[in-house]
Amino acid sequence: MKDVRIEKRLKCLVIANPAAGQADRSLVDDVAKICAAHGAEVRIAWTARPGHAVRLACDAVRSPARDSFQVVVSVGGDGTTREVACGLVVGGASAARHALLVVPAGTGNSTYRGLWGDRPWQEAAELALADPAGWVHRLDLARVAESKRLVVLGAGAGLTAKVIEGTRDLATSGTDAELTGPARLQAGLQRALAGFRPYPGRVTVDGTVLHEGPTLFANVGGGRYRAWHYQVLPRSVPDDGLLDVCVVGAGVGVEFAELQARLREGAHLDLPDVFYRSGRRVVIERTDGEPLCFEHDGDLVPDPGQRATLEVRPRLLPVLCDLGR
Repeated sequence: MKDVRIEKRLKCLVIANPAAGQADRSLVDDVAKICAAHGAEVRIAWTARPGHAVRLACDAVRSPARDSFQVVVSVGGDGTTREVACGLVVGGASAARHALLVVPAGTGNSTYRGLWGDRPWQEAAELALADPAGWVHRLDLARVAESKRLVVLGAGAGLTAKVIEGTRDLATSGTDAELTGPARLQAGLQRALAGFRPYPGRVTVDGTVLHEGPTLFANVGGGRYRAWHYQVLPRSVPDDGLLDVCVVGAGVGVEFAELQARLREGAHLDLPDVFYRSGRRVVIERTDGEPLCFEHDGDLVPDPGQRATLEVRPRLLPVLCDLGR
């Protein structure tokens, strides 16, 4: 659905995270050149600390100029994209004046894949900047009630979060510390599997229990993909006003290698002990009194407690993307 007609001077703020695995100056220069080739006024800002991208994007949105259309380009991973998206929302971004463009330069880059599929980022950027009006969509986000944090890509508990933990631990693991992209996530998965045990959990969707019992993982969000490869939420529509939920219980009945293969194709929903639903409010709990291992947008949540409540925030974020696939 096209939201707006854009007939304004184009401005691009490129926000790049130097801590992201692939966000180097060469990539950022290439992004800036594509922006400039479409007549845009370009400004580059490198983040200096966690949370900095939120402030940069927020300030851009609050700029008083009314005669331009501002594209805020996120160059980094899913965590960087979340920060930039939060800044746009906090700043009051309007689809008539602002939009997010994602350039993948992190580890998982699942947000980008959900927005543009397998299309190279250069092609996506060329299409979006040549005709912003044709590519602006307003996407749903989620909000974690306990922390008040916005969720862009999605959230996960159990093995999903343990993979993030394993990937983080690679920094001190010798040769594995040099891995990037999907290879880094795969190494993190192998670390997570080594000591992982299903946790006693419960997932409730709009007040109805979807699953209760031993749980491998629970995923919630609007993005179909996690860790680039895995189509965990294959029925998700990013702007339908609903959160999709997939829970895989311990009785899934297949070896993990087969489960992985099915997740890549989005063909896991017919397995035993796999539950799928969509709704507006989702509660993920650990029922044995221990803290829930929980992440969203590729970042572990410290001290999450035993419960995470996610509530949809419909059509909140203007994004340049291809939802016509």
